[in-house]
Amino acid sequence: MKIILVVGARPNFMKVAPILHALVKQSVVQSVQVKLVHTGQHYDRAMSTSFFEDLDIPQPDVHLGVGSGSHAEQTAKVMVGFEGVCLTEQPDWVVVVGDVNSTLACAITAKKLGIKTAHVEAGLRSRDMSMPEEINRLCTDAIADLLFTTDDIANQNLAQEGVHPDRICLVGNTMIDTLLKHLTRAENLPLPAGVSNGGYGVVTLHRASNVDTAQTLLPLIEMMQTVSRDLPLVFPIHPRTRKNLETFGVSMPAGSNIKLTEPLGYLEFIGLVSHANFVLTDSGGIQEETTVLGVPCLTMRNNTERPITCSVGTNRLVGTDPETIKGAVASVIHGERPVKRIPPLWDGHAAERIVGRVLSAA
Repeated sequence: MKIILVVGARPNFMKVAPILHALVKQSVVQSVQVKLVHTGQHYDRAMSTSFFEDLDIPQPDVHLGVGSGSHAEQTAKVMVGFEGVCLTEQPDWVVVVGDVNSTLACAITAKKLGIKTAHVEAGLRSRDMSMPEEINRLCTDAIADLLFTTDDIANQNLAQEGVHPDRICLVGNTMIDTLLKHLTRAENLPLPAGVSNGGYGVVTLHRASNVDTAQTLLPLIEMMQTVSRDLPLVFPIHPRTRKNLETFGVSMPAGSNIKLTEPLGYLEFIGLVSHANFVLTDSGGIQEETTVLGVPCLTMRNNTERPITCSVGTNRLVGTDPETIKGAVASVIHGERPVKRIPPLWDGHAAERIVGRVLSAA
């Protein structure tokens, strides 16, 4: 059997790594060939090298080098490039993860060639059709042969959409497989200069709706300045956010309690989050990682495709109103901290379940 795993952006690596390792392990006892394809949708040579090393995965067998562009342009380039890969490799299965443009593009391409397709992280829904990721999720789930879900809420979403139960497989969360495997190494890394264990918050901010206009971004930066007077903030700044701050003519004042850093490697970032007092974010995967780490997470969005992290985990939706966010941060700093609970099957073995199901469906 030949299986192609697809990655397109940084978060995909954490989801694919344990599946790749499980497939390689399985290849020892039966004839399984696995190919890793990187579409290059998001690509930074230095950061990609760091991720390959941190996650102990080989360089991709194929790199399409698609790069950035409009959603239509990027999706089209991935489809054209990936079609050539599929025609050359003739895989039995294509496995896509997450919700980026590459996820949808490769799923469509494989299905039109008659190749069986599996979607890891299926069934996640934000109900917000202004998010490109939501469109990618819906379309990919509509066509994939196997839908691997992280929790019961995702299963319910798919059932409500009329998906046959035979296509739905609750397996757990491969991001948590990666987290648990590397957590000890990450926790032992040194923290940035000037902060100490539990004595800082972590901020990530990159979503277009939050950073692409001065009207939305500048109040959030002012909020961060206020929050940092009570507790220092470490802010690994996304290239998109940095570019917009420069465009809007904003810089952190001298003596600011906000420590800006370049984007961090996987281990560095997990180590930073694991020792934080809280996390303030608009990301998706961080909501899941903080749930397992037991770190309070305040999500600067009005919705989430990962509601299990709010009902079971340590996540709380706080919207984007600066005053509301400041109040939420103050409550966490002063002791209003959620109880750590971990969703079922977030146990470090999701990838093994995925590989077992794919191989049994051959």
